[in-house]
Amino acid sequence: MTNTLKNRWVDLIVLGLSVFLIFCFLFESYIALPRLISWFGRLHPIILHFPIVLLLMAIFLGLTGKKVPQLLLTIAVISALITAISGFFLGSEVPAKGDLLFWHQWLGGGVALLAALWYALSQMRLNQKRYTKAVQVVLVGLVVATGHYGGMVTHGEEFLALPTKKRQKKIPENSLIYKDIVTRIMDDKCVSCHNPNKRKGELILTDMGGLLKGGESGNALIPGKPEESELIKRLHLPKDHEDHMPPEGKIPLTEDEIAILERWIALGASDTVQLDQLGSEEPLVGMVRKMMASGKTNSWAKLPKVADSTLQNLASDYITINRISSNSQALSISVFLPPNYEPNHITDLKRISNNIIQLDLSGIPIGEQEMDLVAQCKNLEWLELDKTPITDTELNKLTGLDQLSMLKVYGTGITDQSISILKNLKGLKSLYVWETQISDAGFSKLKESSPQLQLNHGIDQELKASFIEKDSLLF
Repeated sequence: MTNTLKNRWVDLIVLGLSVFLIFCFLFESYIALPRLISWFGRLHPIILHFPIVLLLMAIFLGLTGKKVPQLLLTIAVISALITAISGFFLGSEVPAKGDLLFWHQWLGGGVALLAALWYALSQMRLNQKRYTKAVQVVLVGLVVATGHYGGMVTHGEEFLALPTKKRQKKIPENSLIYKDIVTRIMDDKCVSCHNPNKRKGELILTDMGGLLKGGESGNALIPGKPEESELIKRLHLPKDHEDHMPPEGKIPLTEDEIAILERWIALGASDTVQLDQLGSEEPLVGMVRKMMASGKTNSWAKLPKVADSTLQNLASDYITINRISSNSQALSISVFLPPNYEPNHITDLKRISNNIIQLDLSGIPIGEQEMDLVAQCKNLEWLELDKTPITDTELNKLTGLDQLSMLKVYGTGITDQSISILKNLKGLKSLYVWETQISDAGFSKLKESSPQLQLNHGIDQELKASFIEKDSLLF
């Protein structure tokens, strides 16, 4: 009589927990838990391993034809139900659940309820029936799936992915600073802990809204004020500080990555500004180009070696020569207009022409001699000839620059005769040609023949005004 009463109480506990779990899931959107009950959910990560071990032991015994001890099954089922309920309580603290958390929760609930069904079948002495075996097999699958999603919630979506070499998406030539640069850094170093599925500190860094909203510690960023932005403050904390980000065990951001974030915030943290909208003297441009260059190192491996002393001899107050990345033979050159300009200021660069990858001659009164030098830069990828006196004749010298992907020739005298030249630059991806003599028909013809080409043949008046204002301030 006593054993029967005990069994009845156990049955009622299993039934009550099962009904309560179903109720929680069905009416989740209507339930507001007291803070103490919600806090109980934080025990979920501590207790979740206990029922998994017990259930797997019971399943192993059941599938191998051995008797499953009733006490083992009872404890496994009750602990599974309590774990699922505590997981529901923990999930209630999250305002909006991501897909990973959603599936982890529902699969965990499925494990607990299916275990309760197994318990009911065992109470009816149906342990050796085929459908009981089927329940046990399905339980194994659910346990694995629940653990899989739980691992991704805790450690990121790629936690259980097979180890493969991660291929970074190529950065576009005229990149959107936020979309192509900032999110790239966030995805690599921050998002694994700050996403809709794992909101560490209630901070989400997967979109602009989350960045501006911030988390428990306040604003992640304040546009225009990197020194007051919590994101930057934590990146600069000592590595042994408990609030340093990312935490110990995670790959830290490089100095260049932190500098990019700081400068982006200082410029207003815009999610629409593009690389070509920033002046060549803007430090962020150099940082982004360096980041773009990191993915091209292998393609520059065969460039001829050039000594630092050679670069020092060719450089001057009006010619800046930089290696695109440390120890690289790929060079970036910017030329500024000296008081007394002579063509040899540029033609003297002939000895390093094969190493020039980026060349900025904007605003320089170049002619055929200088363009002959440009034509010899066979590895040139980035060329700025805007606001120079070149015509179709000089532009024709670019024929044969197969590596050229970005060309700025706005504010020049080129006409529709240059369309055929531009069409033949097969590697060209970005072209800037506003305020030239090219007609609308010419633009249409070029766009039709080169659909992959990002053609910029006009400029927003507001943006133009900002350029004029910026130039006047610099002057």
